[in-house]
Amino acid sequence: MGACAQGLEKDMAAGHFSSDLADLSAVELRRLIGARAVSPLEILDACIARIHTVNPAANALAATDFERARVAARQAGDTLMRGDALGPLHGIPVGIKDLQETAGLLTTYGNVRFRDHVPAHDHSMVSRLRKAGAIITAKTNTPDMGAGANTQNAVWGATGNPFNPTLNAGGSSGGSTVALATGMLPLATGSDLGGSLRIPAAMCGVVGLRPSAGLVADTARSLGWSALSVVGPMARSIADMALLLSAMTGLDAGDPLSYPTGAREIWPLQPIDLSTLRIAYTEDLGFCAIDDDIRRVFRHRMAAISSRVHRCEPIDLAL
Repeated sequence: MGACAQGLEKDMAAGHFSSDLADLSAVELRRLIGARAVSPLEILDACIARIHTVNPAANALAATDFERARVAARQAGDTLMRGDALGPLHGIPVGIKDLQETAGLLTTYGNVRFRDHVPAHDHSMVSRLRKAGAIITAKTNTPDMGAGANTQNAVWGATGNPFNPTLNAGGSSGGSTVALATGMLPLATGSDLGGSLRIPAAMCGVVGLRPSAGLVADTARSLGWSALSVVGPMARSIADMALLLSAMTGLDAGDPLSYPTGAREIWPLQPIDLSTLRIAYTEDLGFCAIDDDIRRVFRHRMAAISSRVHRCEPIDLAL
């Protein structure tokens, strides 16, 4: 392990990251922007400073777009001071998984054939985020073409787990999860076919939600009617995730599975009566090899949840 990785591990273990703007939630940052208590440029600069400190060891980010992001942040500040209407993500830095196209910003898919690929157009989800006021700051690392529950490729190398950069961060949205967990970015995107939003989120202690097919339009889906692959939000908390998801949803003519959804159905979060929930779970899908310690922790968590909901019981999926 290199000296930089050792330093990151020691800093994280000792809790040495300061409570600056980079540590605040996206919800709080958006509140501060709306109150004119902090500028989008100040937030962006705090994130860039954290990136310079942490990313050499974590290797969570692929291409960065700091120059254009600073231009966008200044424009967001001007919009704020004019008193114009603000989008839900106005002035918030966001990382985009390196599988989704970003206009004018290198998009490699983690594949050497696309090492110099700069798209002319945004992915549909990226376009929605820009319209919502997000500041596209960087691309986040992914395995080659997104294939695998890891995050390493021949273009950018391997992304390290935020708790120990010598270990696996999960995948395929591992770059996004590590950028979130280390405070480099308050929000990030991911995609999921067989767990690529959920696996790295679980391994890095953040939130990754696999949306229902069509909730977030994906105009890049190679098989237009296939519901297997989805794009979705990642964040450090449920509230931040809901804020990001609310800006992603909506009908798009380029995706036959997309449908109109009101952002207010998602954000702000509404309280629910936990006693009405019914939860079915499986700890191993009936066939997966699970470490004994993981089984123990999982069962303990399910027992804790069961006392708060109507029903919480195991289900046999017969896979």
